[in-house]
Amino acid sequence: MADQNDILEEFKRANAAAFRAIAEEGEVDVVYGTDAAMMAGDRARLPAPSRALSDEEVSRCRGEADTLAVRQRHHDNMMHARNMPGGDVAPMLFNALEDARVEAVGGQHMAGVRRNMAAALEEHYHRLGFHRVNDRTEAAMPEVVRLMARKHLTGEEPPPSAQRVYELWEPHIEPQIESLLDELKGKVGDQQAYADVARRMIQMMDIDIDLDDQAEGGEETGEESESQDESQVQGEDDGEGSGDQESSAQQSSDVSDMEGEGDDSTEMMDEDMDGEMMPASGSEEPGDMGKRWRPEHDLSNVPKEDFYSAFTTGYDEIVSADELCDPEELTRLRTMLDQQLTHLQGIIGKLANRLQRRLMARQQRSWHFDLEEGLLDTGRLSRVVTNPTHPLSFKQESETDFRDTVVTLLIDNSGSMRGRPISIAAMSADILARTLERCAVKVEILGFTTRAWKGGQSREAWIADGKPANPGRLNDLRHIIYKGADLPYRRGRKNLGLMLREGLLKENIDGEALLWAYNRLLGRPEERRILMVISDGAPVDDSTLSVNPGNYLERHLRDVIEYIETQSPVELVAIGIGHDVTRYYRRAVTIVDVEQLGGTMMEQLADLFDDESQMPAGRKKAKAQRRAG
Repeated sequence: MADQNDILEEFKRANAAAFRAIAEEGEVDVVYGTDAAMMAGDRARLPAPSRALSDEEVSRCRGEADTLAVRQRHHDNMMHARNMPGGDVAPMLFNALEDARVEAVGGQHMAGVRRNMAAALEEHYHRLGFHRVNDRTEAAMPEVVRLMARKHLTGEEPPPSAQRVYELWEPHIEPQIESLLDELKGKVGDQQAYADVARRMIQMMDIDIDLDDQAEGGEETGEESESQDESQVQGEDDGEGSGDQESSAQQSSDVSDMEGEGDDSTEMMDEDMDGEMMPASGSEEPGDMGKRWRPEHDLSNVPKEDFYSAFTTGYDEIVSADELCDPEELTRLRTMLDQQLTHLQGIIGKLANRLQRRLMARQQRSWHFDLEEGLLDTGRLSRVVTNPTHPLSFKQESETDFRDTVVTLLIDNSGSMRGRPISIAAMSADILARTLERCAVKVEILGFTTRAWKGGQSREAWIADGKPANPGRLNDLRHIIYKGADLPYRRGRKNLGLMLREGLLKENIDGEALLWAYNRLLGRPEERRILMVISDGAPVDDSTLSVNPGNYLERHLRDVIEYIETQSPVELVAIGIGHDVTRYYRRAVTIVDVEQLGGTMMEQLADLFDDESQMPAGRKKAKAQRRAG
């Protein structure tokens, strides 16, 4: 066992050294975690291999590390953002084409890196379920374009798990863009020139693109694209007569109304996804030239308050933690939680004491002395005794500005939180509740997941109903109350062990969970309400996303966050575990290592009290405006 541990540690050291060398980042701090490779500031988190360390696992871990390294070396985030087109589908295509460029230029002269990245790509598509797909599905199209670009740039065939999807799409896409794919090959070393060609390719595919954003990618490109679009619309008007003028005007309206929310992820795939390319009117095949293509269930022009719905809420439940298992099991789970995190108690305890001192300092009352009225200041009676002409001295206690406060901690109970992330989240919630209760700040601890994988009874009801199109949310929600705001800490402490129960963590539908926690806060009598969300990424529910647009849950989450942050009295804070949640929340931090969670929670709360507990209303509004700007 010791030898195996030595081998594992040696692999980690070698992998980290290779990452720094390829990325040309000698000072970057490399850590290992259970999620995908990512960068956060000067720290890189790479996937941790298991103790078995099989050849396939070595290739996968090295591939993910190499992919991140070449992206760090050859990709300019600012330039990519400037060139990013607007719309719903165009950003996904643009990201996919840039992924192909980075991998091509990064592996040009390193055969081992190319092999490693190919192994990681095969694992990526297998995890997405591409090997189970037998129809042309909208979610797969950007990845197919990426593989086409990869083939033209490097000569490499698609990975085996994506071969079938590639063959389904290739005849409908490649004839349109083959000339530009060849042009991309000559631009692979120049990100700006490559981006210009990529944007033209997206337009050639008749994908909706927000033309107002073209200027950001360069003046000449923007003017050229705008001119092409105007001439296309004019040609349709001249050739088809007045009847098609109305259709062209409607197309123009569709383009201008698009929100430009790029969905950067195509992570959701399922074997029963049934959406195909939306065919143009009068055409027999999806993706035919002549009409702008949009996703089949596009939502960009639907009013925010109407587009989201649930197929049924009859199977949802809001349940107290102690109702989900018997008291003996709760005790056992709580003991297990304490044993797992004994070594963190000291660290988090120190942070809790620091937070308590800062909060108690806010709640200190002060006295004003030498007043003409108030309470008699007995400590200064000696002056009257020694000099009877001296007037009596009075004192008054000043009113504290510390407002009555309640904090709700909403914890993502999805399957991806399994292991150390959920353990540390549970312990941090425990310490937070104990600390704030000492300071007379009430704490509510909530969790959210689903009752089943793959839809549960909601999906069965949908199938029995004939599978109507666009059913909306298609899973049974489970919202868990671990500790109510009015429940003393000592009585709710044991419930937090439930998070370690096998089988509890399933899917996560963040938007509805956020609304649930928000509405509970609105019913509280406290003057100040704080909602802290702990999550490890975007909302994911296979059942819902297999029969709705790929950004269905994410868009609802964005709408809920926007409402809470801009139009409600609740203060919202988010902590992302291993994933950047700043793209959703205004006030958010991302942590790479789960050990940071306890300290991050404490610091975020301390900053909230320090920055705003004493702030006048006018200053708060100005601060909010600066954040929005």
